[in-house]
Formats: sequence, structure tokens, C-alpha cells
Amino acid sequence: MPAHLASSYKSAAQQARVVSEAWGQTNLYCPNCQSPHLNSAPNNTAAVDYFCPVCNLPFQLKSKSSAIGDRIVDAAYEAMRRAIERDSTPNLYALHYERVSWRVRNLILVPHFAFSISAIEARKPLAAHARRAGWVGCNIVLKNIPPDARIKLVTDGVPASPQLVRESFHRLKPLEEIGAKERGWTLDVLRILRSLGKAEFTNNDVYIFAPQLEKLHPNNRHVRDKIRQQLQVLRDRGFLVQVERGIWALKE
Repeated sequence: MPAHLASSYKSAAQQARVVSEAWGQTNLYCPNCQSPHLNSAPNNTAAVDYFCPVCNLPFQLKSKSSAIGDRIVDAAYEAMRRAIERDSTPNLYALHYERVSWRVRNLILVPHFAFSISAIEARKPLAAHARRAGWVGCNIVLKNIPPDARIKLVTDGVPASPQLVRESFHRLKPLEEIGAKERGWTLDVLRILRSLGKAEFTNNDVYIFAPQLEKLHPNNRHVRDKIRQQLQVLRDRGFLVQVERGIWALKE
């Protein structure tokens, strides 16, 4: 990372922002097309740090000197919720770097079409004495995003092949065809299927998670019907193979 840029700033937060954004402009690339780099977004562009110069896909970079973990601090909860509902969230790069050496340790990508309402949580409102008293931020809950939608670009300092990253991204792209409101169901069911830990499963294996899905989607009272529908959606999008009635296999 371009550590020399940090010397112009006293605040650790400013140093991290300047160094990581400069590193991103040089090293990040588009997973959607073959563009080997991204362009910085104009100043004060809300929630977007880069655009692809070829396909114009927007990207946001979140960086931290500690492990990425299960949660990433994001902006206002209501703004993020609206962005998900409107299908206007940028693709997210989450970066973990070593503060002393300014070395990149881990980097993941969450495609813009992999966010659902269940993947964000509201933080506590700011205290009454705070400058923005009552403001409610949010966390991105990575464990509520399907693992194949947390695409690894760097793991323990070792970069993945851009070709493999792009293949992973395009394997998920059929999800983009699903409307934003319905996609939340699809993502939640896909995440549950990945958690089963087996390549072949039955409807009953998924029905066990009906109470969890009912909490995530309280307006739908026919959860088992919805589960079966989503299994068919995932089959039609190439994520599953139907072995026989009520029996499915994950497609690798």
C-alpha cells in the first residue's frame, strides 16, 4: 500500500482512508468485465468510491486494520434499507490491512445483487448529547450473506486469480435477474442451503429453517410454499439440480 501518503495526515482514520483509497485505485479491478482498474468516483459521491471505466459498475471500499469479521460498519440504516429495496447498492470491497506495515491481508467482494434486508442490522441510536443525536447507523452482517457471495480476492496476503474472481462473480449474476424484493428470499434460502453442509438435501432439510425465515419475512405466512418456490427459482438460475420430487443437489 502507498504508505507515504499517510505522512500528510495526523488522524489515523484519515491516513487509513487516503492510503486504502489510493491503493484501491491502483489495484482493484472490475469483476464484471475485463477492466484491469477502476476510476475514482467524483468527490462527495454518496456511498460510491469507484466506477468501472468500461461497464460503469459502482464500487464502495470499506477498510479496517482488524480482521473483517462478521460485521462491517456502514452508513445510515434507513438509507441502506432503501438502497437495497431500490436495487441501488454499490458492489462492496471489504479490505483488511496491517496498520504497521500497510500490507493488505484480506480482501473480499460482495456483489451489489447479494444484499438483502436480512444482511443489515440497525445500530443503537446516537446518544442525546451527540452532534447527530438519534441518528441510526447500520452494520452489514456478512454471515447473513451466502458464502459464495463473499468472493475472496486476497486471503492471508495471497491474491486470487482475477479470472477465478470473475468466474465467481458471473456464477452469481443470475441472481441479478430477480427483482430486489423477491431476491431477499432467494438469498436467504441460498445461505441456508450452504449452511447444510451437504451436496444433496430434501425439502424437509430446509423446512427446519422455516421459523428463521418467518422471522426474516414476517409478511409471508406460507413459508413452506415459499421455500419450495425459491428452490425452483435457484434451480432455474443454475444453483441447484432437482434429483427427484423433493430431493435436490447443489450445483458446483
